[in-house]
Amino acid sequence: MNKIKAIIAASVIPLLLIAVPAGAQSTGLTPQQELMINSLPPAQRQQALEALQQNKSGPALRVGERVQETVDTPSSALSPAIASFPVVETLRVSANSRLVVNFTPKESLSNNELQELQADRTLSRLSGSRTYVLDDNGVLSLLGIQSIPLLGLTEPDIERRLGAESLLSAFDIDARILETQPTGVEALKPFGYDIFEPKEASFDPPMTGPVPPDYILGPGDTVRVQLFGNVNGIYEIDVTRDGILNIPEIGPVTVANLSFSEFREDVNRRVREMLIGTQVSVTMGQLRTIRIFVLGDVNRPGSYVVDSLATISSALYRSGGISRIGSLRDIQLKRRGNVAARLDLYDLLLKGDTSGDNRLQPGDVIFVTPIGSQVSVTGAVKRPAIYEIRGRADIDDVITMAGGLLPDAYPDGARIERIEAGQERIVISVDADSPAAAAMAVNAGDLLMIPSILPEFERVVTLSGHVHRPGPYQWQPGMRLTDLVESALALKPGGDLNYLLIRREDPRNRKVSVVSANLAAALVDPNSEANTALQARDTVQVFNAAFGRQRVIQPILEELQLQSQHGEPYTEVSITGQVKASGSYPLESGMRVSDLIRAGGNLAEQAYTLKAEIARYAISGGQFRNTEVIDIDLDAILSGNMSADLVLQEHDNLRISKVPEWDSLWAVQLEGEVTFPGRYRIRGGETLRQILDRAGGLTDDAFPEGAVFLREALRQREQEQLEVLARRMQADLNSLSLENRNESNEESMRIGQSLLAQLEETEAVGRLVVDLEQVSVAAPDTDIVGDVELRDGDQILVPKRAQEVTVIGETQQNTSHLFQQGLSRDDYIQMSGGLTRRADKQLIYVVRASGAVIAGNRSKWFGRRNNAEIRPGDTIVVPLETNRIRPLTLWTGVTQILYQAAIALAAVDSFND
Repeated sequence: MNKIKAIIAASVIPLLLIAVPAGAQSTGLTPQQELMINSLPPAQRQQALEALQQNKSGPALRVGERVQETVDTPSSALSPAIASFPVVETLRVSANSRLVVNFTPKESLSNNELQELQADRTLSRLSGSRTYVLDDNGVLSLLGIQSIPLLGLTEPDIERRLGAESLLSAFDIDARILETQPTGVEALKPFGYDIFEPKEASFDPPMTGPVPPDYILGPGDTVRVQLFGNVNGIYEIDVTRDGILNIPEIGPVTVANLSFSEFREDVNRRVREMLIGTQVSVTMGQLRTIRIFVLGDVNRPGSYVVDSLATISSALYRSGGISRIGSLRDIQLKRRGNVAARLDLYDLLLKGDTSGDNRLQPGDVIFVTPIGSQVSVTGAVKRPAIYEIRGRADIDDVITMAGGLLPDAYPDGARIERIEAGQERIVISVDADSPAAAAMAVNAGDLLMIPSILPEFERVVTLSGHVHRPGPYQWQPGMRLTDLVESALALKPGGDLNYLLIRREDPRNRKVSVVSANLAAALVDPNSEANTALQARDTVQVFNAAFGRQRVIQPILEELQLQSQHGEPYTEVSITGQVKASGSYPLESGMRVSDLIRAGGNLAEQAYTLKAEIARYAISGGQFRNTEVIDIDLDAILSGNMSADLVLQEHDNLRISKVPEWDSLWAVQLEGEVTFPGRYRIRGGETLRQILDRAGGLTDDAFPEGAVFLREALRQREQEQLEVLARRMQADLNSLSLENRNESNEESMRIGQSLLAQLEETEAVGRLVVDLEQVSVAAPDTDIVGDVELRDGDQILVPKRAQEVTVIGETQQNTSHLFQQGLSRDDYIQMSGGLTRRADKQLIYVVRASGAVIAGNRSKWFGRRNNAEIRPGDTIVVPLETNRIRPLTLWTGVTQILYQAAIALAAVDSFND
C-alpha cells in the first residue's frame, strides 16, 4: 500500500510542476494544483509542496501556508558591490511626525524683495529654523498659511511641496524628519496584537505525539490497527470519503464524526466479539487536512488548508493575525451558519486559559468582528497599553488587565481623561485604591493615568562627596552631624574635616538655605554647638581638601541667586588670594571672617597673616553702588579675638595677600671648573661674585674668559628677535622674487633662501657676556662694574683652559688651530687656506671666548697688519660679502647672528658632552 502511494506521489509531483503557469509561480497555487495536492496523503502532500516551492527558488511551504505575492530578486543577479549594500529604509512623514524646517531667504532676492519679505510679519516670523509637529492626519499648519498635507512624503518631497506654495517661494527650504521615540500616552499600543508578529514561535499544533481522545475522525485520516493473539497483523488504513474504515478480519466500520476514544472502544468490542483470543491496538497515523475560512478584520482573510488538529488561534496566526481594527475579545467560530463558539484572546494572553481555543472542523469559519470599546492605561502600571473592554468594566478591571500597579504607583493621584457627552474633554480625579473609585465604571475612550510617587526622599538625610559610603540615610528627630558621620574614617583620604556644607530645603516653600559645619570640632566635643543638628532632606557635602570645590558649590549659589529679589539679596561672599580653595561661598547667618577662611580650605603656606582686607559693596541712597575697603587684623582673628573677627555681609570679598618676597626662593646652576659645582639657592640681590665665593671659587684649570652665562629671559627675547628677522627676510625674498630675473637676482635668491633656512633652524641660547676673570679676582667687599645680579634659573658654565683659536665663515677650511703667541688674526686665516671669493674682507671680526665681539679695522686684505690681539679660545669670523646682495643691511646682520649663535651653542654643548 505505501509503495503504491509513493508511486502515485512520484507521478503527481512532476505533473504539478508542469501544470504551473508562467505567472502562477509568483501568485500562488492554481485550483487544479490545490485539488491534486489535497488528494495526496499528508506526508506526500508536504513533499509535493516542498518540491513545488523549490521549483520557484523560494523557501519550502508548510501545510496550510499561503504563498505570498512577492517578487524576489535573487542576490546572484546583483553585482557583489550592490548586493553587499545594507537596505536603508527611507524616512517618511507619518501622523504626529516632528519636523525641523529651516526657511532661509534666497540669495537671489533683490534688496527691495528682501525688505518686502522682512516687512511681512507672517513671513518674517517664519524665517529661521523651527520644530513643527504634524496633526493626526499628517498635516502641517503654518502661521498665516493654509494647512499643508505632508503624510507619506520624504524629506526631499517635503522641501518640494513647501516650495510649491506661492507664499513660501522666497525661501530656500531645508526639512528634516526627526526620528523620535514616543513616550507616555503617545507610546501606548493596543494590547495583544504583537503576538501575531512574525517570530520563530507559532500556534501550530504538534505534528507528532498522541491525538487527544476527543479528536473527530474523518475522510483522509490514517488509522493504524495491530492485531495480536490468535490473529496477527498490522494495518494502516485510510478513512474513505464516505467515512468508512475497512479493517481486515473485521470488515467496514463507519467512523465519520466519531471521536477517537469512541472509535477505539468500538474496535475493541468488535475484536472481542468476532476474533476470540485476539487483542487489538488502535493508534492514529497521518492526520487529514481540512479547509477552513478566516474572515473579518484579519490581515490576510481567505481560505486556508490546515491540519485537522488546528485551533482558532493557529488559524488566526496563519492569516497574519488580527488587524488593528479587529477585536481580540469577540472572535466567532461559525459552523454550518451558526456561531458554535466564541474566543476571547484576553483569556489566553492574560490568564493562559486555552479552553475557548476550539479545534477546527472542515468548513469552519473564523470571523473576527470589529474592535469594541477601548480604554488606555498609562503611568505606574506593569503593562501600559490600550485595552479592549467587553460590557461594563470598572477601574479595578482595567488595572487588573494592565498587570496591576507598580511599587512606586500613587493611586491617590489617579486621573481619568474622558470625552464628556461627545462634546468636551474633562479630567476626573479618583483614588484608585478606594473601593468606591475602584468600582467606578470606565467609558469608551477613557485614559486612566496612574502617577508615580514623588522622586524625592522623605525623612532622609543625604551624605555626599568625598566619603566612603555616600547616599541617603534615615533621618530621626534629634539627629546630629556625628550621628551621620561617626568618625573621620568615614571620609576618604584627603577629606576636609573643617568645612562641610549642608544644603537645607524648607518643606513649606522649598526655599534653599545653607549651613556649614566643622566636623573636626564636632568629633572632639559632640555636645558642643559645632555638632550641627540635622533636618529632614538635608544634604551634607564633604569636600576634598586637595581639589577645588566650586564645581559643587556653584549650583547651590545659582539656586540662591534665583531666590534673590528686592529686599532679599543674593547671599554670597568670596575669598581670593592665598587660601587653598578660593572662590565664592554661600553667606550664612552670622558668618565671620574666620568662617570664610575655613570655607576656603584655610590659609595657604605663603599667606600674609598680619593683615587682610575686605571689599564691601553697598547701595548709597538707592541710586548707585559704592565700594568700601576694610582692613582686617588677621593675626588677631587667628589668635581668637572675636572683636576683630568681623561679621560678613552680602557680596563681601576677603583678600589674603602673599608674604613679600615669597617667590624669591631662586636657584642658579654652576657647572664646570668651580670647586663645588651644583645647584644653589640664592637670596634676592645676590651677585655672581658672591655665588662664586659660596662655590669655593674657580679651580686651577678654569678658563674664566670662556665662561658662559645663560639666562632664560634673554633666551626668550632672542628667540622673538630671530622670528622677527625671519619674517622680515621672508618678505625681502618675496619682493626680490617679483623683480626681473637675472643672474645677480638668482644668486641673491639662493643665498637668501639658504640664510633663511639657517635662521629658522637657529635656536636662541640666551647668553650674557660677563667678565668672570675680573669678578673672580676682585677683593671681597669691593664694588665691581662687571658683577651681575643673579636671577632665578641662571646658569654659569666655566670651561677648562682653552688652547685653540677657531676660524669660521668664508675661508677655504673652517677649523681650529693651536694657539701660538704672536700670531695675528690674518695669520690664522692664512692657516685656514685664506679667504673665499665671497668673503667680506672689511667686516672680519673676532669673538672672544667670553662672547664679546672685536670688530675688524676695515682695512684691505693683506694690507697693514691688524692690531687686534688674538687670545686662546677666540673665534675669528669671516662673514659673507653682501655688497651684491639686497637688502645689504638686514642680510649682513643675519649672517652675524647666525655665526654668533653657532659659537654660543657650541660653547653650551661642550658641557653636555
